[in-house]
Amino acid sequence: MIEAAPPGSSRGRDVWLRFRRHKGALLGGGFFVFVLCFVAVGPALWTVDPQFIDIQARNSGMSAAHPLGADQLGRDMLARLMAGGRASVAVGVAAMLLSLLIGSLIGVLAGFFRWIDGPLMRLTDLFLALPLLPLLLVVILLFRDTLRTAVGPETGVFVLVVGVIGATSWMQTARVVRGEVLTVKEREFVLAARSIGAPAHRIVRRHILPNVLSPIVVSATLGIANAIITESALSFLGLGFPSDFATWGRLLFDATDYLQRYPSRVLWPGLAISLTVLSVNYMGDGLRDALDPRTRGR
Repeated sequence: MIEAAPPGSSRGRDVWLRFRRHKGALLGGGFFVFVLCFVAVGPALWTVDPQFIDIQARNSGMSAAHPLGADQLGRDMLARLMAGGRASVAVGVAAMLLSLLIGSLIGVLAGFFRWIDGPLMRLTDLFLALPLLPLLLVVILLFRDTLRTAVGPETGVFVLVVGVIGATSWMQTARVVRGEVLTVKEREFVLAARSIGAPAHRIVRRHILPNVLSPIVVSATLGIANAIITESALSFLGLGFPSDFATWGRLLFDATDYLQRYPSRVLWPGLAISLTVLSVNYMGDGLRDALDPRTRGR
């Protein structure tokens, strides 16, 4: 049975009411907000410099001075976890936006214009068939030094990592958006707009895009998780940011040599990556159910 929306309720309120019924999504959203506050506001509360070296505290355990311990150089792990999270989340959001822009553009063009559908989908199939991790490694090795020289070591690697991840993770979004556009463009209101001579760009902007927003939003949440995992893998392989620049993947890489003696050094960044990705995936599930009208009343 379809559940009727309360009189006067807006679409946003209706979506929120369905989203909050998904307990996992609500919990995941709350944890992701906590992560954002942890990496954005945390450094203002915990003012320890993540690059400060305290030789006397090297490899120390949890204490009042170092709540999560210190690394092999005596740098505070809590401060480095905050700094690393800021970099990892920034890469995830920026790469998601780039992949969403490319995927949505290709999906809308392929779904709305039949003459370009075949070439764009074959291009999508080509990217899906590429071994992405080796491709990422090759591109980073080829262009890393050039961008470091041009715009600086941290900024250059950030631009390169975001560009590479975004340019190799748009394919799923393109396929999902294309499928939705193929369905929406046969609806009565689109046919009516065509019958009165509305130009294609107006139909896409006024009628197509608002009705394919749901899969785009879901792809955005899942894209953040995918980008964070990819950046962490690159940093873990030593091909991401410079060695003195903290990211969650870099913290894992630095801790591998001390895994048996100091397992907590791997535990904290590993938990941060895993729980953040899990929370974003739960948010994606909840948004998919909330934005899909077929799930109303379940």
